[in-house]
Amino acid sequence: MNVRQTVFRHGFKVLKASGAGRVLAPLTQGFGAVFMLHHVRRPRADAFQPNAHLEISPEFLRFTVNRIREQGYDILHLDEAVDLLKSGYGRKRYAVLTFDDGYRDNLDVAYPILRELGAPFTVYITSGLIDRESELWWIALERLVANNDKLALSALDLEDGISCRTTEEKTACFDRMIDVLGRETTENEQRVIVRALAESRGLDLSAIADELMMDWDEVRQLASDPLVTIGAHTHDHFALARLDAASARADIMKGMKRLETELGFRPKHFAYPYGKDYAVCERDAAVLRDLGFSSSVTTFPGLLTSAAARDPMMLPRVSLNGRFQNGEVLDQYLTGAPFALYRAARWAAGGFGLKSAVYRLFPSTR
Repeated sequence: MNVRQTVFRHGFKVLKASGAGRVLAPLTQGFGAVFMLHHVRRPRADAFQPNAHLEISPEFLRFTVNRIREQGYDILHLDEAVDLLKSGYGRKRYAVLTFDDGYRDNLDVAYPILRELGAPFTVYITSGLIDRESELWWIALERLVANNDKLALSALDLEDGISCRTTEEKTACFDRMIDVLGRETTENEQRVIVRALAESRGLDLSAIADELMMDWDEVRQLASDPLVTIGAHTHDHFALARLDAASARADIMKGMKRLETELGFRPKHFAYPYGKDYAVCERDAAVLRDLGFSSSVTTFPGLLTSAAARDPMMLPRVSLNGRFQNGEVLDQYLTGAPFALYRAARWAAGGFGLKSAVYRLFPSTR
């Protein structure tokens, strides 16, 4: 367990043991919560799993739905939740379940559970991944590190390579490359580098998409159920704020139009890829408003409050992190206390010029 995960785990235990979450809840709970998920599948046994935060088990999904309801929340369609948020309705708290990207396990594993439980949910589709025109570059990077003892990206001044023999070295190598590819190169350079590295190591990027992503027939199967809302997630899964204005708008519009062409309707809801500070900006929120979207979600951690109601183009979410699959964490999320403390920590750190350090301690998931 790394330092960040240890901080999280101890923080949740302190909130529970002290009762602080329960005490703060009347001030921090808000109207509701938008939960963010990616994969739902059986746990893997691999020692090296840098993307494990994106995976929860089928059992935990079922537990989560039941626990949310036990805590007095209605699980609603996204349309209904956004309408209630805008109207300021606060007598009954509500939750929304959202899945990013369009993984096949959303259909094969999550859908049967949620259909049985009568729980509506939203899937934000990255059309380029469904078309097999884009890449799951973070999955590719995990497999490259897992299957090699040393990796070098000469274009990034790492000519000597990074050793990745042990699990600890693999984790350090992956984290370093994620930092470089996600922050120190452009979005287009990122993809060029990953494609070249994959080709040099015999990794088939298209095969990864075939293995993990739905195809259009499967997306249509989900979309045909009134329980399911299909939203947009761009075409190429770029961090929009790192693109120029024209490229960002083009990626949004291409994803929207591909969904309209394949499904016969225009999506009303949107999720920013990555959804972090560096990937989300008001420029792109304005584009979404102009295109007629009703809402868009980030990965900024938090619950739905009156502040969120003022700007439904930048809604916060609660990440169901695969490394914290237990009721203790879920209960604290629903109090809103962890997010209030997170915001307070960022505010304090900003005052001391330590914003970047706190960001690394408290990142949202992809």
